Amino acid sequence: MAKLLSCVLGPRLYKIYRERDSERAPSGVPETPTSVTTPPSSSWDTYYQPRALEKHADSILALASVFWSISYYSSPFAFFYLYRKGYLSLSKVVPFSHYAGTLLLLLAGVACLRGIGRWTNPQYRQFITILEATHRNQSAENKRQLANYNFDFKSWPVDFHWEEPSSRKESRGGPSRQGVALLRPEPLHRGTADTLLNRVKKLPCQITSYLVAHTLGRRMLYPGSVYLLQKALMPMLLQGQARLVEECNGRRAKLLACDGNEIDTMFVDRRGTAEPQGQKLVICCEGNAGFYEVGCISTPLEAGYSVLGWNHPGFAGSTGVPFPQNEANAMDVVVQFAIHRLGFQPQDIIIYAWSIGGFTGGLVTRTVRQHLNLNNAEQLCRYQGPVLLIRRTKDEIITTTVPEDIMSNRGNDLLLKLLQYRYPRVMAEEGLRVVRQWLEASSQLEEASIYSRWEVEEDWCLSVLRSYQAEHGPDFPWSVGEDMSADGRRQLALFLAQKYLHNFEATHCTPLPAPNFQMPWHL
Repeated sequence: MAKLLSCVLGPRLYKIYRERDSERAPSGVPETPTSVTTPPSSSWDTYYQPRALEKHADSILALASVFWSISYYSSPFAFFYLYRKGYLSLSKVVPFSHYAGTLLLLLAGVACLRGIGRWTNPQYRQFITILEATHRNQSAENKRQLANYNFDFKSWPVDFHWEEPSSRKESRGGPSRQGVALLRPEPLHRGTADTLLNRVKKLPCQITSYLVAHTLGRRMLYPGSVYLLQKALMPMLLQGQARLVEECNGRRAKLLACDGNEIDTMFVDRRGTAEPQGQKLVICCEGNAGFYEVGCISTPLEAGYSVLGWNHPGFAGSTGVPFPQNEANAMDVVVQFAIHRLGFQPQDIIIYAWSIGGFTGGLVTRTVRQHLNLNNAEQLCRYQGPVLLIRRTKDEIITTTVPEDIMSNRGNDLLLKLLQYRYPRVMAEEGLRVVRQWLEASSQLEEASIYSRWEVEEDWCLSVLRSYQAEHGPDFPWSVGEDMSADGRRQLALFLAQKYLHNFEATHCTPLPAPNFQMPWHL
């Protein structure tokens, strides 16, 4: 009877992976004798085959879930319509609640029938036995066997906790339950008094901005968090996961962030291969409608690197909503997992991020700045390590006019702000002007023409930068170029711009080829 109840309440099972000979238990997890034996999955069809009762019941529940999602998104309009028609009176609401209660009872009955269908299926009974054993005891053997199944990630046991690193318990520098520290908000403009009257005047706009950000705005900025889109992409996501697990020997893990969100990750370990780049880990950060199953993770994989992919909060198996603070908390636990569980040193970790897009408009501008502001340039300037920006010359998403107008590409602003922060003396009037000219070049021939016009001596530029670093250290900002001629600043500015930004002739969603995946320049 207990097993039947487990089948009724258990997660949906999507796929049974082929047995992998090269499977290894995750490092850092001790072996224990408590484990569940399972027959080789090669004797079963790798796609889970539900019985007819379970299959039809699943279809009914999935259809009900889609209808509920549509009702949720359209509820403001529905309530407004019902209010105008006078259907929200008590005499109309009570019968409607009876209908809703009857429908819920019918759906509960369908769920019970699905559980009976699962209970009669030996594949599902074997899976639920392994899942329950893993929740009781997360031994390496139990987790290895559980990794052979792809199922609803909500039921996957937590593999790594944000408080797990010993440094978090012994120091005050780690994040609290309030989350990772972000940049402080923009200060008031000079001469602006934040009086009570001003606060009252701003209140309607602030309320509207909050409502827009937490309803329509978040879904526009991160369409990948919309349930209906995830439902439509489910076959592609399952296929992508199967490729990563079966062909690349990927290991899936659930990470618990400090805000309580559960982050879905996939790790492919290349440290055991002959390729030297396998010793480095590339953490892939997907775009606003991207998932690690079908996203930019393919580029470093083809290049031979170890790769750690993760989904934004609210995307696929990850819980929560993708607000900036939640994003920062998720990234923090992903990096801590890479260091403390996977065993990579910080200097061997590379962050590879796809563009996030942006908004325009009056109310949207206020909403994004107050509630959805990712502060890309400010966050980047806080980072002291090597950086490489890849500008897509035909990008149709982050250009503010047309894709052919390369100067409207927002990547230009990112480069200029980074160089102005790191090399403020070099990026004075002359340096800023010549870098803008270089960014306007629409072809490699034009870039080379500007580069040669100012006769950039790369050896001289390198010697200047190395001498300054040897004397003053590596921490930015640098005051190099303070006593330099205008011609010297132009040369140095062009040299740095070419090192920090590479062009890639493609549109926004074109995957980056493996040969274009290069390490950032550093002295």
